[in-house]
Amino acid sequence: MGGELCAKMGTGLCRKFGESWNKMETGLNGAVSKSFIGRYFKLDARKTCFTKELRAGLATFLTMAYIITVNATIIADSGGTCSIADCSAPANQTASPDCMIKPNAGYQNCLAKTKSDLIVATVLSAMVGSLAMGILANLPLGLAPGMGPNAYLAYNLVGFHGTGSISYQTAVTVVLLEGCAFLAISAFGLRAKLAKLIPHPVRLACAAGIGLFIAFVGLQVHEGVGLVGPDPSTLVTITACTNTNPETGECLGGKMGSPKFWLGSVGFLITSFGLMKGIKGSMLYGILFVTLISWFRGTSVTYFPSTPEGDTNFKYFKKVVDFHLIQSTAGVYSFSEFNRSEVWVALATLFYVDVLATTGTLYTMAEIGGFVNEKGSFEGEYLAYIADAGSTIVGSALGVSPIATYVESSAGIREGGRTGLTAVIIGLCFFTSLFFTPLLSSVPSWAIGPSLIMVGVMMMKVVKNINWSDIKEAVPAFITIILMPLTYSIANGIIGGIGLYIALSLYDFVAGYIQWLIKMRKMVVKEHNQVSATAGADQAIETV
Repeated sequence: MGGELCAKMGTGLCRKFGESWNKMETGLNGAVSKSFIGRYFKLDARKTCFTKELRAGLATFLTMAYIITVNATIIADSGGTCSIADCSAPANQTASPDCMIKPNAGYQNCLAKTKSDLIVATVLSAMVGSLAMGILANLPLGLAPGMGPNAYLAYNLVGFHGTGSISYQTAVTVVLLEGCAFLAISAFGLRAKLAKLIPHPVRLACAAGIGLFIAFVGLQVHEGVGLVGPDPSTLVTITACTNTNPETGECLGGKMGSPKFWLGSVGFLITSFGLMKGIKGSMLYGILFVTLISWFRGTSVTYFPSTPEGDTNFKYFKKVVDFHLIQSTAGVYSFSEFNRSEVWVALATLFYVDVLATTGTLYTMAEIGGFVNEKGSFEGEYLAYIADAGSTIVGSALGVSPIATYVESSAGIREGGRTGLTAVIIGLCFFTSLFFTPLLSSVPSWAIGPSLIMVGVMMMKVVKNINWSDIKEAVPAFITIILMPLTYSIANGIIGGIGLYIALSLYDFVAGYIQWLIKMRKMVVKEHNQVSATAGADQAIETV
């Protein structure tokens, strides 16, 4: 790209460099296209080249790299495998059960290690998923743990710091079974058919509801910018306070005075302006800006305050490059709680969300890339579903939520990515990030909160496809959307929407059944009259 620009400018050294660069690029593209790699990925057949695929892969990675820290932060809020045993306690005393909610040095240290584990797990699952999509399906799509399922696992199933209905170990086991079921229906070609069984308005409303839920998380104190907090009278209220209760998050004074909130707001504006102008990687740039400022010590927004915890985090941060081995989240399956109804509801919900979200996203990306034929299918569709489902099983083994195809893949497709080589490059970029765990684990929540809010913004666009003039569609869709953030449960929204749709459909069913009975009665009466008439005629003939 730089060579092309330089070749068009003047006649001096720059032009000579541009011509040399273009010649070298052409030679490289020709060599790769004729090689085994070029033939395997069908570069010539799809009218693309190596450098174009390279740019596409880098563009997609830049736009979805935010998931590394965002996903790890969200799932780490569940507490992972940390328990009361990890809490610090006074000498000759035992820790109280609320040590996992209140500030506790031992528990916070365990959370920091868990977040580092989850960063590596996120990177590895995204790397495996993207490589599988590229090598098996030959499609330019990036995969990573999905936004929505990760929030459902962290806040609905396990709960904040383990306050939910099931344990983290059970939750990742649910993800494993969901992935196996997903793989089975993909192998038998039932995936798209199952997605069509869900009522259309509820399918559309799910994305918007999950978007609101994620945005609500990004607005809160512990997980985001801290604009929204609890209130004893109104349940929630505006906060962004200079001081908050570390246990409850309630405002202790100085609303809208939090410097961390205002710094996060600047990051949100950077992301928004970047997306307005179509700048690739805008989500990442907003996070980077806030994070870099938060790394300076001695400020009111620092991520490394002068506390024992802050000193420990800063010591690890200074390593910069380090290969972190997963210690607590890999292979922690547990089937001990599968005798409870909550576990099976969670399995059904994750399965349903995965079927809808990943199937819809995958098909949309194929349409954007021009891969869909007149029959509604596309090359590599079967193996793409297999790669997607198989990656979820790998993700569960590492301790993360289901893997999904990312809409950010459209950035690479718009750059000209047309083959699986783009996805392979995405996977290799994720592999490179494995060695920067100290930096990635030092991203503050007020840097991640704006990106969660922006994800909510992007997921809301589907509401335009809901037929709001039809009450039968509008009411279930609205209930689905509103219940997710207000009940802090994705499952409640889905169950409420489907239940209401079925209830409203009962009228049509009953009315149709009654009409059928009336029609059948008329037919029986008509047949009876014909039989009676025939019998009467026969009797008259016999009399004669």
